[in-house]
Amino acid sequence: MANEVLRVAMAEKGETVESLAAKVGVDPKTAGRWLTSGRIPHPRTRIAVAEVLGRDAAELWPEPYRRRDLPWFRPWAELEQDATSIRSYQPLLVPGLLQTEGYARAVLATGGLLAPAEVEQIVASRLQRQSILAATVPPQLIAVIDEVVLRRLVGDRAVMAGQLAHLAALAELEHVQVRVIPADGPWHTGLAGPFVLARLPDGTELAYLDNQLRGQIVSDPLDVASLGRRWESVTGEAFPHRRSIELIREVATTWR
Repeated sequence: MANEVLRVAMAEKGETVESLAAKVGVDPKTAGRWLTSGRIPHPRTRIAVAEVLGRDAAELWPEPYRRRDLPWFRPWAELEQDATSIRSYQPLLVPGLLQTEGYARAVLATGGLLAPAEVEQIVASRLQRQSILAATVPPQLIAVIDEVVLRRLVGDRAVMAGQLAHLAALAELEHVQVRVIPADGPWHTGLAGPFVLARLPDGTELAYLDNQLRGQIVSDPLDVASLGRRWESVTGEAFPHRRSIELIREVATTWR
């Protein structure tokens, strides 16, 4: 089935199969198949094509994005599925891949900004994303959080107790590390905001930034390298893995 949306978008930008293929680093025959047979490219390539054409990837190839999470998050969710390693720094919340159902629901329902049905849809999608941690070949996940994440009430005390117990259990998995930056530490570079770094099977590294409105995928190598330096900085402030698990378990007892 031909992809007419892609064809129109290319025409509007004056792109041929050959020029588009050159810009995103694929063989022209591959790009041609996107038009004539409706083939769907790799997630990273979809994002690159969308950037060249000034369109949303979900507009060009809607089928892979028929998920229940927020539309602007879907491209990153697709990349997450292919990642071989994920490094996440979160100063205020437990990372989504490590959240319990109760914690995720409490976060999303806060302030009444989302309709209850939408909250439930996003919670379901977030739990589905977590299946990558149980895959036959799961990604290596390293999460760095600030101690305040363990001590700030989200939901109620039962939600927090369950979340911290879950976090400690996941941190015992061979492919998961959780490291905590102590609350009595000084200001550090990570407090400027959360970020995630992902490495794909071909060695490409991408990043994800989140804010109050929407998320942004970062593909520029210089920007990704800058975030990599920030990652090295924040990990230098964190407790070692085993000490972090001990702290998580200690704080969990205060929520019971």
